[in-house]
Amino acid sequence: MRPTSLSARTVLRYAPLVLIACVFVGPFLILLSSAIKPASQDVFGFPPDLIPRPPVADYFVEAWSTIPYARFLINSVIYIVIIIPLYLAVSALTAYPLARIAFRGRGLFFLLFLSTMFLPGELMLIPRFLVMSQLRLTDTYTAVILPAILSSLGIFLLRQAFAQIPDEVVEAARIDGAGEFAIFWRVCIPVVRPTLAVLSILGFISVWNSFIWPLVVLTSQSKFPITLGLAYLTGVSGTDVRGLAAGTIISLVPVLIIFVLLQRHILNSMSGAVKG
Repeated sequence: MRPTSLSARTVLRYAPLVLIACVFVGPFLILLSSAIKPASQDVFGFPPDLIPRPPVADYFVEAWSTIPYARFLINSVIYIVIIIPLYLAVSALTAYPLARIAFRGRGLFFLLFLSTMFLPGELMLIPRFLVMSQLRLTDTYTAVILPAILSSLGIFLLRQAFAQIPDEVVEAARIDGAGEFAIFWRVCIPVVRPTLAVLSILGFISVWNSFIWPLVVLTSQSKFPITLGLAYLTGVSGTDVRGLAAGTIISLVPVLIIFVLLQRHILNSMSGAVKG
């Protein structure tokens, strides 16, 4: 009787997880199925028919050749390679004084940074665009990069991580003659590395999915990230659902590859950040 009871308990434990997984994975499976279904098979049937008869790859070729997909993917990679290191550096250099250096108005500055977390991103579109226009940076890579390296969330998380470092460790480094930057770089940064890893992942997802700001500030197709490329494909393909589904799958492939390759490191970094 005990194995049966244990089996029932296991089923009850995992059944909700399986249901939640189906809710999240289901739309992706429908999208993938739509991308490889032939023209003769309905993509709007209910319940959804997930099995293509037969599977075809024509729409992937069509989506890739309809718009300059390679250029859009390269642009997104360029944005990520430049933004993520700058984003981490700016966040860390801002958070460290707020956590470890006593100066007048430190609490006020932290509250000001914290308050910007509650502002909708759309509210900042016009001020940012006006600034970029005054600097004559519209329709440039720089216009996309500069706002992305400033993040109140990154400053908040790193400030909390720096504040949790024991004072004894920092004071010991000062007694040994280390300067403030040496303490920051050699003592504090290794301790908050899990938080930096989490911010890297969150920043990667944010930059890869960025749409509204590039749409506002860019006009040249040659500078579009992949998200704007998909929107451009929507305008070109119109009601071609299969082509749009194929284009979306292509844009997801790099993200899936990175997650599969770094899955263990991602989970370990997030676990370390939570424990810290």
